[in-house]
Amino acid sequence: MASASTPGAVQPLPLAALPARALDSILGLFTDIDDTLTAEGVIEPAALRALEQLAAAGVPVVAITGRPAGWSRPFAASWPVAAIVAENGAVALTRGADGRVQSEYAQDDATRRRNRARLDEVAAQVLRAVPGARLARDSAGRETDIAIDHAEFSALDPASIAEVVSLMRAAGMVATVSSIHINGWFGEHDKWSGAAWMVRRLYGRPLQEEIARWIYVGDSTNDQVMFGRFPISVGVANLMDFADQLQTWPRYLCDEPRGRGFAELARRVLQARAGVPRPG
Repeated sequence: MASASTPGAVQPLPLAALPARALDSILGLFTDIDDTLTAEGVIEPAALRALEQLAAAGVPVVAITGRPAGWSRPFAASWPVAAIVAENGAVALTRGADGRVQSEYAQDDATRRRNRARLDEVAAQVLRAVPGARLARDSAGRETDIAIDHAEFSALDPASIAEVVSLMRAAGMVATVSSIHINGWFGEHDKWSGAAWMVRRLYGRPLQEEIARWIYVGDSTNDQVMFGRFPISVGVANLMDFADQLQTWPRYLCDEPRGRGFAELARRVLQARAGVPRPG
């Protein structure tokens, strides 16, 4: 495993250092999607198998992503997850008793309508001001935010990414950078509020009171809020691509990247719940 090199950073431990006793009473997992479950935009077979195995063992997984609600809806219907929270905490997608996907929103209808015009104005400003800036190809499915592609189908250098973030924040938006997009939105929601919303919505309990029994796993700078909140926070190995940009590190780091890293974590959780001793 590569080691973190950011001066002053708390060095993540290898996932093997995570004690089994911390995992045998885990209530569930929260996970990012892009480059945590997926590679090149497609869920990795190892990650899908891990989701299936966790669901069969009664360990719920809630995915929290910057991807749009429209992009996320088919996966909320087909993946064995308890819910997907899309657009960085803005839209919750859950399956009803009839199996159909239901949408709920962190903002009311009037607020979303007001924000839509403002979002379009900022998007136009960014596209005019930053050479090479392009809206993400999934923008048609976005309801509460805008996304600028920096690494999925277009490439922006670090200075351009910083300029996009600066323009968004100057307009009063929250702006975060994922492994593929720069997301901007109006409102106070984020991945943390989305996680708390889902534990309350699905299980009727406050997340903060049981946070030591949930895991968060991610891969990028926009996961730092969650890394800082969760006592058991995990990065997949490709998080090291952002080593020079991270201020808040996860507690543990997988040996494997992307969906294989998620599967590595799932195996540890399932072994602990089954009482299987660690090798060695």
